[in-house]
This record gives sequence, C-alpha cells and structure tokens, in this order.
Amino acid sequence: MAHLTVEALLILQDRDVKRLALEAQLKAVPRDIALVEQRIAAEKAAIETARTEVRALESKKKLLETEIGSTEEKLAKYRTQQSLVKKNDEYQALGHQIETTQKEIGDFEGQELEVMYSIDEAKKRFAAAEAELKANISGHEARIKMLRERETSLTTELQAAQAAVAEARPPVGEARVRIYDRIAARNMPAVVPIHDGKCGGCHLKVSSEVDSTARGKGVDGAGALATCDQCGRIVYWEA
Repeated sequence: MAHLTVEALLILQDRDVKRLALEAQLKAVPRDIALVEQRIAAEKAAIETARTEVRALESKKKLLETEIGSTEEKLAKYRTQQSLVKKNDEYQALGHQIETTQKEIGDFEGQELEVMYSIDEAKKRFAAAEAELKANISGHEARIKMLRERETSLTTELQAAQAAVAEARPPVGEARVRIYDRIAARNMPAVVPIHDGKCGGCHLKVSSEVDSTARGKGVDGAGALATCDQCGRIVYWEA
C-alpha cells in the first residue's frame, strides 16, 4: 500500500493527466476546424471548376452567334450586289461568294448545335456535381459546428480540471510538489509503482537502495521520496 504522501501524489497525478488530456484535445480543435475549412474551400473550388466549363461553352456559343450574324450580313450584302450587276462574269463571281458564305454559315450553325449539345451535357454534369459538393459542404459545416461546441465543452471541463489540480497540490506539500513538477515536465506519469524490482515508467531495474527506500516508507509519509536511478520518476512499492 502506498504511503500517504504517495497517495496524495497519485491523486494529483491522476488529475494532472486528465488536465493534460483536455488541454491536448482543446489544442487540437482549431487544427481540426482548419482542416475542415480547407475541405470546404476545396469543395467550393470544385464547384467553380465545374461552373467554368459551362461558362466557357456558353462564351463559345456567343462567339459563334456573332460569327453567324456577321456572315449573314455579308451574305445579304453579296445578294444585294448580285441583284445590281449587269455583267455575267460579275454575277457568277458574286454567286460563288454567296455559295461560299452560305457554306460558312452552315459550318458555324453546325458548330453551334454541337456546342449547344455540349452545354446541355455540361449543365447536367454541373448540376449533379454541385448537388453532391453542396451536400459535402453542408456536412463539413455541421462538423465545424460540432467542433466549436466541443471546444466550448472542453474549455468548461478544463477549467474544472485545473481547479481540481490546484486543490490536489497542497496535500502533497510544497517541497514534494516542486519535485513532482520537475519530473512531470519531462516524464508523465511522474509517479509509478515498482513491479518485480523494475520501475513502472522506464521498466528498468531499480537499485536495491531505491527499492529499500520505496519499501521503507511509513504510513505517515515521512522521509524522502524514492526516485528511479534511470529515469528519475518517483517510485513506490506496490504490494
């Protein structure tokens, strides 16, 4: 059975472990939120990428409409000129230009139909992708809300844990608390039992002197604390 000083140290350590765990969880929350926000940004970027495809096709359609309009104006001009010429060779030349221009219009209209089909298909793909991505974003936003609620809860728990630690320190004694703090800063747990002559922290054999000191504590907790020869942790004998 651990003596009273060690019991007080174990109570302090138990509360410190809980405090440290809460601090670690609380520290992780902002990182977790940042990762989720990055996923949201990626989903939004994917939506914009899908929308860009539709916009590019719509721009191409507008350019083709402009080309068709311009070419139709040119066709009308050739027809007007043809109706005014008197020489046969000039009439035939304008006729050839009219045929060429009509073919150009036909080519443009064919391209326009292909682009219109592509726009319809791109819009379908975009609608499906947007619905899925928005659902993902909604899920991510719910995750952030949950994380912020957890952050609030952890903050409250941590405050209670810090108060519990503060309450557990005085019974240990100022001198022993300083020793505990120094060890806990580098090794946690700082207070461990001896099993089969080995330190419960580093699992290396302790000297007979340390073992004897750990065994020889009185129930009143008097005397120096036993510490491991290897890792420096406070050790106690556990029957």
